[in-house]
Amino acid sequence: MKGLTHFVTGIAAASCFPIAIRAGAEGNPLYFILGGIFGLIPDTIDFKWLRFVAKQDCEVSPDPDRPDAGGIASAVADAINSAYVSGKPRTIKLNTVRLGADRWQEYTVRFDVPLQKVRVRYGPVVSTSAEPLAPGPSEEAEAGTVCPLVLDYEADTVINAFDGPTFRMAPRTGGRICPEFLPWHRQWSHSLITWAVAATAVGMCFGWTAGAIAFSAAAAHALVDQLGFMGSSLFYPLARNRTPGLRLAHSGDMIPNFTLVWFSCLLVFWRLHDAAPFTAQLSAVRYFLYAGVLPIALLAVASRRAGQQGR
Repeated sequence: MKGLTHFVTGIAAASCFPIAIRAGAEGNPLYFILGGIFGLIPDTIDFKWLRFVAKQDCEVSPDPDRPDAGGIASAVADAINSAYVSGKPRTIKLNTVRLGADRWQEYTVRFDVPLQKVRVRYGPVVSTSAEPLAPGPSEEAEAGTVCPLVLDYEADTVINAFDGPTFRMAPRTGGRICPEFLPWHRQWSHSLITWAVAATAVGMCFGWTAGAIAFSAAAAHALVDQLGFMGSSLFYPLARNRTPGLRLAHSGDMIPNFTLVWFSCLLVFWRLHDAAPFTAQLSAVRYFLYAGVLPIALLAVASRRAGQQGR
């Protein structure tokens, strides 16, 4: 999910602790700030550090002037075949194709599991925000693999602006190879064991309530990410493979992100209201129904109708 979503869910996790509510009511927001920080830390580690130190065995940099879908497909298939033959993971990075200040050549890589092939198709020329600007070259190619494939993410990966993705071709049981999308992401930084250890250190330094809030916020981050497709290594280092996500939403989808932020804010308000003296009683069922479920349902309907009209 988005960074703002993780930040707010971390604050909501902190609000579940009575001492944080009491401190907040007295004007001390430090427990809430702690929750927000630890809600952000897992992705901060990945995107501000690990992505830059991660190593790859090979790199594909398509020529902006000479579209070569066949070359890209062959390079990806070769990485898969090399991992199969050697029995060791092989990492490949696919770079973007920049045509100008705000012009990028989009292309799509598809892992065709039933036919054991890698397919590459060039798409339109797009802006940095992925808006189509002009038709792209009619270039499409495929390359076969010598082994069966298994996916832990989506079959299609669209590559356009900024930095391209990395895949680790990881051997799995039965002689299969799994193209792991962004192998540096959601590994030990999203492990519940990692944050249990880190929270213990926080607790020893700043008190056990602070440690419990730190763990709850980081754990909320990892569990929220499980709503998506990629999943996380929840029990690293005991289990290094990612636990599959529930595939309920993509990390950038508007409605799921807004829903999580909205309900997190409602939870914080509810907890503060519930602890405040001399306030009118609120029915929890009515509160979350009228302030949460109904607005989100109306937003989802409006968004769906807008999408249908735009087609």
